Amino acid sequence: MGLEDVVVTPLDPERLRAVLTPDALAAFEHTLTRGRELLQSRTLWNVNSTAYGGGVAEMLRSLIGYARGGGVDARWVAITGDAEFFRITKRLHNRLHGHEGDGGPLGEAERAAYERCCAANAELMAKRVRPADVVLLHDPQTAGMIPRLLQTGVPVVWRAHVGIDPPNDLAREAWRFLIPYVEQADAYVFSQPDYIWEGLDPAKLTVIAPSIDAFSPKNHAMAFTSVIAVLRAAGLAADRHHHYPRAVFERLDGTVGRVESKARLVEEGQLWLGVPLLAQVSRWDRLKDPLGVLAAFAEHVHADDEPHLVLAGPDVTAVADDPEGEEVFAEVEAAWSELPRRIRRRVHLALLPMVDADENAVIVNALQRRADVVAQKSLAEGFGLTVSEAMWKGRPVVASRIGGIREQIEDGRTGFLVDPGDLRTFGERVSGLLNDPHDAERMGAAAQTRVRDLFLGPRHLGQYVELLESVLSGRA
Repeated sequence: MGLEDVVVTPLDPERLRAVLTPDALAAFEHTLTRGRELLQSRTLWNVNSTAYGGGVAEMLRSLIGYARGGGVDARWVAITGDAEFFRITKRLHNRLHGHEGDGGPLGEAERAAYERCCAANAELMAKRVRPADVVLLHDPQTAGMIPRLLQTGVPVVWRAHVGIDPPNDLAREAWRFLIPYVEQADAYVFSQPDYIWEGLDPAKLTVIAPSIDAFSPKNHAMAFTSVIAVLRAAGLAADRHHHYPRAVFERLDGTVGRVESKARLVEEGQLWLGVPLLAQVSRWDRLKDPLGVLAAFAEHVHADDEPHLVLAGPDVTAVADDPEGEEVFAEVEAAWSELPRRIRRRVHLALLPMVDADENAVIVNALQRRADVVAQKSLAEGFGLTVSEAMWKGRPVVASRIGGIREQIEDGRTGFLVDPGDLRTFGERVSGLLNDPHDAERMGAAAQTRVRDLFLGPRHLGQYVELLESVLSGRA
């Protein structure tokens, strides 16, 4: 058992002048000034369960980077755990989304195993914090650390990145498991008002929507030649030529990186650059419904030209806190193998390399920019950062009408929302966009504007500063 100190590069807030409106820029400058005043001589600790894989880790890398670049001592620690701990927390994650997951219990034996791991991590964390510091804990994996950390005198905020609207009995079972820890925190943060749990103190509640970083390797602007070079280097595009530009990119710290790792692909033939493309990039998780995307594409996407589908996700051996990833990918691969060959040859399953977080991010960036339409056909979604990521790139998104996705997409204007089980309508929306590139371009432009106005990091940081001001004044 040990804590992982995640290295975060300070990011220059000045770069945001290029994308923010004047009013948003003025608000962000106030955020940085007030944040320095509040946290002078304090450390802001962020604690979660993994440094890589998934939207939470990506957000932390960006938000902490800008905080550090703005003069705040912000740090990030990832806890560790055994296989049993992560099976239990994955069970909690699924049930917070209203899904049964592996069907296992959340009884006293599970509570004992969960508390044992949380207590060990909390004890290590308690040796690091000072009473003047602030600790921000993220998601179910860290909730059990709250009681011990409060004993150090440090203010503790707990952040939930998952939720369901409306809740069902499975979600409430997870609430009952976690509330004895969560209710003790100085404040709790949810991504949407509808996700707030019954039984928590309303005076401690705050709603803060997630965000993306416009300048991260996953979202920064890319020339068409760079998109091609990255995809070819990663093995995600067929290469008729032996010579093409080097697949270089700017890392989060400003240094230059090069794409050298290749995706592991399940496909009958390589993906050519000229073919129309639908892509979904997600963790290999049943709640992301890759099997549903596969079925909808096979049965209901009938565009004029023969489009292709890429289902991409992280290499299943590289995400420590998601024990179901390998099993889900095997299910998708089995379903792919049973497709008629005329469809199977147009479907590509991609396991993206995870040895280098920035390299992985720029591959995702290129793949989303290569796509004509991006899908996010989740069965449950706390927020769904991949939606904002694709929208920022000017891509139309066809996604499920659930969770935080509804906050991002204005149906018919910045994308399309469909019911998760309606495969026919999903296919019709995708086909319509593939058949009408002008409409797809119009929708993509409106989507990018919406993300600029609502879902970039400066707004997110401003809300955190307001929350910290409230917590610290309450403690005073």
